[in-house]
Amino acid sequence: MLASIQPLDRVALELGPISIYWYGIIIAFGAYLGLLLAMRETKRQGLPKETFVDLILWAVPIAIISARIYYVIFQWSYYKDNPGDIFAIWEGGIAIHGALIGSVITAIIFTRKRGLSFWKIADIAAPSIILGQAIGRWGNFMNQEAHGGPVTRAFLENLMLPDFIINQMYIDGTYYHPTFLYESLWNIAGVVLLVILQRTAVKRGEVFLAYVTWYSIGRLYIEGLRTDSLMLTESLRVAQVISVVLIIVSIALIIYRRKVMKAKPYNEKG
Repeated sequence: MLASIQPLDRVALELGPISIYWYGIIIAFGAYLGLLLAMRETKRQGLPKETFVDLILWAVPIAIISARIYYVIFQWSYYKDNPGDIFAIWEGGIAIHGALIGSVITAIIFTRKRGLSFWKIADIAAPSIILGQAIGRWGNFMNQEAHGGPVTRAFLENLMLPDFIINQMYIDGTYYHPTFLYESLWNIAGVVLLVILQRTAVKRGEVFLAYVTWYSIGRLYIEGLRTDSLMLTESLRVAQVISVVLIIVSIALIIYRRKVMKAKPYNEKG
């Protein structure tokens, strides 16, 4: 039975010499749904309807580029000897923390040029970002990457997972933790939480900072299960260190902006 298990094809479509990978399709689909969600909230907040269409045209490519640069920097020992692979993004290898850095910088510049509140735009975008992450993890699933350590088939079956997930977690003769799924489910819960927060009496910036905190808590735990972590040292994982820092900074900013800056309510117009 095990010998007959074949991984899902990473290629969705071939057009002559051009191969279109599921990884790219899934990432694009996540970005599209995120845009729709942001546009809906933009309308509710009374902002120009084209705001996020204009922003995403800059933010998405810059986020992908910065995510790749971030990944390559921490894997430079490999890429310095294989420079041609730096651009092989369809093989996977982008880091969400790098994407966030690029997105935040882009949003700061964009909002200043448009005369908009950065924190307001960030709050609107937060559920869309984590929705895109939830969907994007299925690109890792198709690539059989971002998985955890070895487990048994019985373990996976006890999680009540469908066979197509269990079989895709069978890699080179071993079953692995579906950490992509753990993070995807955590992020979906985050979408629900953030959409609810958008309709409560939070201050500007708190929806976005709640996103950073929620995502970082999940990533802190799930990263410890993974086998492909970017490492600072032999024992320190980059994503876990960054997650701890982001949790502390986000909570501190919420307190500071509420107590000292007297931040406006998120749902206040203007």
